[in-house]
Amino acid sequence: MTETSQSTSLPSTTGRKKSKLWQRLLPFLITAACFAYLYTRLDRGAAAEGSRLLPYLLKSFENVSWTRWLALMIPYCVLFLLFDSLVVWSVIDWFNAKIRYADILPIRASAYILSLVNEQVSKGAIALYLNRRDGVPGWEIGSSMLFIMFCEYYSLMLWATIGVLLRWGSFHPAFHLIPWIALASAAFFVLFHLFFSGKIGSGIALRDRPIFRAFRLAKVWQYGAVITMRAPPVIAGVVVYTLALRLFGGTVSFGEMLGYLPVIFFGAAMPGPMHSVAILFWVLLFPEKPGQMTAFGFVMHNFFIFFNAAIGLLFLRRATRELFEDPPKH
Repeated sequence: MTETSQSTSLPSTTGRKKSKLWQRLLPFLITAACFAYLYTRLDRGAAAEGSRLLPYLLKSFENVSWTRWLALMIPYCVLFLLFDSLVVWSVIDWFNAKIRYADILPIRASAYILSLVNEQVSKGAIALYLNRRDGVPGWEIGSSMLFIMFCEYYSLMLWATIGVLLRWGSFHPAFHLIPWIALASAAFFVLFHLFFSGKIGSGIALRDRPIFRAFRLAKVWQYGAVITMRAPPVIAGVVVYTLALRLFGGTVSFGEMLGYLPVIFFGAAMPGPMHSVAILFWVLLFPEKPGQMTAFGFVMHNFFIFFNAAIGLLFLRRATRELFEDPPKH
């Protein structure tokens, strides 16, 4: 290698290292900023009531009727599991392999345990199961999972748009951008589907990559079917969150929650620091009650993921046996 080539290659390597370091640090910085803001709001709220921070926070938990709260949350978590499994089962049945709903439910439930660590790892468990059971390549399952995530975005965007349009005057002007984002997303979908169905952009190699297999096979009605299957959990979530919020001292109409919640769900579904942003969002919506809203965001989000993981434990033995002990079934 010549001296010139060495001097050319070194800056690019250093640039890549700096870029990777920046990408690793950004989620921590966002999370730290969220917690710093929460701490400031909570400290001010405690001072306004003449209390220290910890007693102020504990008071926010003490005043909640936890029996009524559990009566809302437990059925909602079970409903979510049933419809989430239905979506996964349908997409796999369309694009990968014929499988019974009763077979996918235990695997999907058990994958919630892995979701505590990483959502992508949980999807990997589903891919491993189908690979052992039916010999389906991992890339094909990955394509189906990407299809589900794609439809999830459009489902949440649709419901957020409906909520904002129904209660336009009740929302902060920042929310008025949502219908325009939805309109741009709809235009993108038309071009996206035309491209992957082969009607435009013929000869572009991107379409033929394995990760996009599900999009090449997908029909418009299948996108609509996934969005429709996502509707009951979203509607149930609006009802549950509206009623649960009242237990924490907040008051919001069902229409307003219909606009807020899909945006929060969308943020919470994103990897990285968006979980803390989703909790912060409630404090931004109700700044006069920082303690109650911090408690609300914290328990709603964490109970949902941990209770779903607990449901997964009920199926873990069967899922482990099918993943690692039983021979593939054909």
